[in-house]
Amino acid sequence: MQPKIAIRRTIVTTDRTWHEFGEPLAKPIRRGWACAIMANPFAGAFHADLVPFMESLEPLAFDLTNEVLGAMGATPRDIESYGKGSIVGVAGELEHAAIWHNPGGAGIRRALGGGAAGVSGSMKVGAVGATLDLSICNMDASNVRSHYDTIEVTAGDAPRPSELVVVVALATGGRPNARLGSLITAEQARQKTGRP
Repeated sequence: MQPKIAIRRTIVTTDRTWHEFGEPLAKPIRRGWACAIMANPFAGAFHADLVPFMESLEPLAFDLTNEVLGAMGATPRDIESYGKGSIVGVAGELEHAAIWHNPGGAGIRRALGGGAAGVSGSMKVGAVGATLDLSICNMDASNVRSHYDTIEVTAGDAPRPSELVVVVALATGGRPNARLGSLITAEQARQKTGRP
């Protein structure tokens, strides 16, 4: 019997960056993430078959992505970078955090209507209040160097020992004033994929 998804809480956070050093940007870079804090149905024991539960999570990733888009005031066309991540409580194992990677990426791509690059991901086992440095990259080509970035995620009172925190993250641009050169630009990557 497949475990049910039992969500305790969700969090949606956004930020806007106008500048770090140098000239202010013409428009701010918007970034956001959303997480669901849920019961880990596999906590405390070894379970051989994790796949059915994994496959049930794609709609959650889709919904979280749409929540982030709404909070950012963005459309799928505005998004240039994405990522996903998970933190499993200490009564779980790293493989439980890895459950999120396939459905997380699939749900993000479905909500955005595409994405040619792999959805970068970060995961860990952590105690309550653990911070995840969630990796993000350009959604059309992973070698757009200006878009290599991380978003810091913390869920306050989570994960409790028998919980799992799953996260999606989006950004409308790369690092402010990126100037270290790139193999390909974000615009070239978008044109290459034919994304409008």
